[in-house]
Amino acid sequence: MADSPLSGTLLGRLILALPLLAFLLRLGGAPLFDVDEGAFSEATREMFERGDFLFTYLNGAPRFDKPILVYWFQCIGYLIFGPTEWAFRLPSATAAIVWSYATYFFARRRVGEDAALVALAVAATALGPFAIGRAATADGLLNCLLALTLFDVWRHLESGARAPLLRAFVWIGLGALTKGPVALIVPGTVSLLYCASRGEWKIWLRTVFNPLGLLILILIVAPWYAYALMRHGQDFIDGFIMRHNVQRFSGSLEGHGGSAFYYLVAVPLLLLPWSGLFFSALGRLRSQWSDPLMRFLWIWFAFVLGFFSLSGTKLPHYVLYGCTPLFILIGLKATGSDGPRRVWPQLIAPGLLFLLFPLLPNLFDALSRSTLGDGFYRAQLGRALEVADATYIAATVGGLVLWAAVVFFPRLGAVPKLVVTAALQVILLAGVVVPYAGELAQGPVKAAGLKAHELGEPVVFWRFTTAPSFSVYRQGVTVKGDPAPGQLALTRIDRLPADAPVERIFTQGGVALVRMKQP
Repeated sequence: MADSPLSGTLLGRLILALPLLAFLLRLGGAPLFDVDEGAFSEATREMFERGDFLFTYLNGAPRFDKPILVYWFQCIGYLIFGPTEWAFRLPSATAAIVWSYATYFFARRRVGEDAALVALAVAATALGPFAIGRAATADGLLNCLLALTLFDVWRHLESGARAPLLRAFVWIGLGALTKGPVALIVPGTVSLLYCASRGEWKIWLRTVFNPLGLLILILIVAPWYAYALMRHGQDFIDGFIMRHNVQRFSGSLEGHGGSAFYYLVAVPLLLLPWSGLFFSALGRLRSQWSDPLMRFLWIWFAFVLGFFSLSGTKLPHYVLYGCTPLFILIGLKATGSDGPRRVWPQLIAPGLLFLLFPLLPNLFDALSRSTLGDGFYRAQLGRALEVADATYIAATVGGLVLWAAVVFFPRLGAVPKLVVTAALQVILLAGVVVPYAGELAQGPVKAAGLKAHELGEPVVFWRFTTAPSFSVYRQGVTVKGDPAPGQLALTRIDRLPADAPVERIFTQGGVALVRMKQP
């Protein structure tokens, strides 16, 4: 292998703790980000307000975006910790921790302890898994369930054992309750392509159409979907099936479009700081194709990349559904006999990221004084230097210096340097950078929501597209509309006319909480 063994060393033991560090450190340190985190969290909060835990509503209207499971898990966090960022993000963090360790245990038996440890480090620290595992959305849970599904599909294919196959149907059912048909499409097609590549059509048919497995799947999925259909009828079909599944694939939904090459750029960014090893691993594809497990892993990644490249709606986290096999392939490359000898090519991109962190306040300040974007976002960024306190500067500059010291330490091998780089990256992001960026982007919305909660009066969104996190912090449903005389409204300062008959109750960044004056 390229470096000395990791197993049994202090570094190896520290890698085992990385998922806990990466996904729990300051989990509630940043306000909820709109739109997605705010929407999921407010829909969960409204379950308690309405006393209805079988379907979700967002600001009083049915929410057809996603099925029910992640909201139920968020309810558990809500019951324990109340309506806090920690509570709403805890299901994703827990799922990401399980996802990381599931990758490790699957890989350890098949590719060795050292490769499995690197795979665990990648799963816990790469930029994409780190971000989605700390977000109050459904994708952290879905990634975990897809990984568990395909790991058990492989266990069944390699041994013919029945238990892994039945577990796979359980994970598929839970995935369908988390985000819908994608939980069936990915494992079904990956297993089909793998079996087809080996001419094993009968094995695939027996696997997919296992009677007991299908019964388990139906028992998990059918009750809630049948209930949702009976409750909302055609609206559920139009909203969930057609809009958020069919239209999301066939067209660009909510402006999230992109070219067919979108994910070719997204994958290396999502894998930072491990992107260099990913490119190196690509060079092994042809030689690994004859190995059944390697073929399965490459097909898993390739299908997800191709499928979502054809989709009309493109978001970076979609391709994460196919990145789990890359964690293992990167681990194999890092610890193989042809692993990295020169560390510098691997550290250029993460080095630029470390350099960027202390410069962010000045960059944001410059953007706030430019003509780019609209007035709302420029006003939000206008607090960049004010929010960047001495702690932020000291932490980001100190992190850069510490990283440089590790890089120039001559007795440390390439893989240990990458592991330390990755650990420093998540510590800085979770501990300092994301809370700072969150305060800039969402701090004013949170502060306005807390002020509205203190006042305890009805509020409307006025000339404000949406900010569902405001409703979370206000702890009340907020609808769009024109405020009546004497009523409170949340608006954007760039859309508030200078002569509007309002009293400003609270203003920060680009956000204003106003009261319409009496005539």
